[in-house]
Amino acid sequence: MGKYDKILQKIIHGRSDANILFSELRQLLLRLGFQERIRGDHHIFSKEGIVEILNIQPIGSMAKAYQVKQIRHIIVRYRLGLDDD
Repeated sequence: MGKYDKILQKIIHGRSDANILFSELRQLLLRLGFQERIRGDHHIFSKEGIVEILNIQPIGSMAKAYQVKQIRHIIVRYRLGLDDD
């Protein structure tokens, strides 16, 4: 299991939403096929076929817990990265 597979599992299981590095979350979204736009410290992710637009910002080097939860809902709802299991 690779690094991003572990992060994906950590997010899906909701074990530690406050302990996800922003850089790792950003890279995971890019690996899942999201397109990124940056406006200041706002990283805006969108993907064809996904209605929701994700707008995330770091708090220090960490991702915000409520934004990790939002991303979890998107991953589960659209089964992103889960069809390989």
